[in-house]
Parts: sequence; structure tokens; C-alpha cells
Amino acid sequence: MSMYGLGVIGITFSNTYWLILLFLAILLFAAGGEMNAIMAANHEVMPTNHRSKTMMLELNFGIGMGGLILGAVSLLTVEHGVAFQRGMLGATFVVALIVLFIARTHTPESIRWLRSRGRDRDAEREIDRYYGQEQWQMRLNAAAAASGSAMPRAASRKTSIPLRLFVTTATAFTGTAGFGLLTYVLGPAHFPKLTADIIFVASIAGVVTGAFAFWADRLSRRWLLLVGYLGGFIMTLIIALLVNTWASTIVLFWILLVLYNAFGSIAYLTEDTLKAEVWPTRRRGTYTAAVRFVSIGLYIGTIYWTQNFSLNAFTAFVVGVAVIGLAGAVVWFFWGNETGQGVSIEMASGESAS
Repeated sequence: MSMYGLGVIGITFSNTYWLILLFLAILLFAAGGEMNAIMAANHEVMPTNHRSKTMMLELNFGIGMGGLILGAVSLLTVEHGVAFQRGMLGATFVVALIVLFIARTHTPESIRWLRSRGRDRDAEREIDRYYGQEQWQMRLNAAAAASGSAMPRAASRKTSIPLRLFVTTATAFTGTAGFGLLTYVLGPAHFPKLTADIIFVASIAGVVTGAFAFWADRLSRRWLLLVGYLGGFIMTLIIALLVNTWASTIVLFWILLVLYNAFGSIAYLTEDTLKAEVWPTRRRGTYTAAVRFVSIGLYIGTIYWTQNFSLNAFTAFVVGVAVIGLAGAVVWFFWGNETGQGVSIEMASGESAS
């Protein structure tokens, strides 16, 4: 949180390009590291019957609602000077820091992780402080009952570490590099005066679609992943093939933008949930961080590789990126284990089988 605060203060009061970049790097360093911990801890801390729902709602609020808030700030400040815009951005982050501080001081450590590390005394202290022995035992009994009840047949499949690494990395890479084509590249290129509006509408589409997270504990993760990436691939292909049509028809552009971001939201929320739940507790944080490091690193590499591409070449490149994500989703649909539909974290990670 101290790095968040330092980054926010620096961005707000910096008056040179390089200082802004420096403090932005500090802010993103903090956010990137924290995201790993959030993704790993949620699956281990939340009860089985709320695990999928809470993870997806957190992601939808943090990324979708975050983008929506920033889009709104951009719209409200677009007619004002840079100093006013930075002040609004700083005020937004200050509110976020206050909420973060309150949440952080009321969040328990993962009992499962402590015990996997042999820190049983620390685990007992956390149980006594946040749950009480009786409540914690009720949670364990509920998780055991869920594992012993009728689970989807695919939940008990054994998936290898290489297969998990391929699927999570492929889908994460596409989620990072592939779903910003219309919102951040083609849309602003063809409608430069509507850039703030495009980001705002895209964020609304993502957040609204993300409401499916309320039912996430009943839904199949394998099906959601396939629907999200297949829909994303089809929309990317349509956007690429009909550029001249939608670029001259604003109504069609808005329709495509909404659909594109709707499928992107389904894909993103599902893959971000999947890539932290399929690993053993002892290594969950490590594998989750490794997948994010590789996928985001590859995305950074593509920024430099494609910087001199024409719009047509870049569009073709993004279609190829969409194919990679779809390949990962298809592989997981046919050969991966089911981690949704009320499956416990022990079954999702392969640490227990029904």
C-alpha cells in the first residue's frame, strides 16, 4: 500500500514525462504483485459455495468497474487542463487507498497456505482471530461434503502441469493482448474524437456482462472459457473483415464494440479465475505469478514488434492472437478438469479427487 501511495502522489504532482513514467511504474509494480496474492488467496479463503462468484465479482469490480470509473473521469475532465485531470485521478486513487486499507486490516491469511507450509501455530492463531474453531470446522465439513457429493464427471480428471501451463498461459496472453483491438486501437483510429466515449461504453459493456459472476458457482468453467474465447475470435474476425463497413456506420460500430467487450469480459473473468485455481496450494502463488509473468511479458514484446505495423497488419496480428486463446479454451474444454459448478478448491487443483 505504501507503493500505491507513493505512485499516486508522484503521478499527481509530477510535471515531466519521465517522472510520470517512474511513478506509474511504481504504481503498476505494486498492483501487479498484489494481483497474484489476491487471485491465489481468494480460492483458499472463500467458502466452496461462494469461491467462483467472489473471485469473478472481485475481478469484474477491480478491472471492469475500475475501467468504468477511469472512463467516467476521462469524460468529465476531457475539456479541462492536464493539471485538473491529474488532480481528479489522484483523488480517485486516494479513495481507493482508503478502501484498500480498511479491507487489508480485516483480511485473514490463508489457512490452507499456512498449513501447507508447516506453519500450524500461525494457522491456529488466524482461525481463532477470524473464524473461531467451531466455524472453521463447519467450513471444512462443508468443503468435504461438497467433494463427496455428486460432482461433474470432468471434475475428477487428472490434468498434467504442462497442459495446465499451456492453457492458462495461452488464454492469459490472449486476454491481455487480444481484447483491446477495437477499444484502444481501431476505434480511436477511425473515431478519434470519440476515444473517451469508446472507453466508457466498452467498460460499461464489460461490467454489465460480468454480472454473470453472480451465478458463477453454478456454471461450468470449461463452457464459459469456450464461449468467451470462441465469441471473442468470431467478433475479432468480423471486425477485421468489415472494417470499411463499420468505420462508415457509427451505429454498427457501437454494436460491435458492445458485443466484442461482452465476450471479452466472459473470457477474461473466466481465465483469470482458472489460472489461480488449478495449482496445488503450496505452489499456487508461484504458478499463478509465472503464468502472468510470461503472458504479460509476451504482450509487452508484441508492443515493440507491432509498433510499426499498419492498421491492417495489426488487425491480422490480433486475429492470430485470438486463435491462440481459442486453442487454449478448446484444449481445456476437451481435456481439462471442471473447476466450476461448486467444485471445491481441493478438487479444482487436483489435490483431492472424488
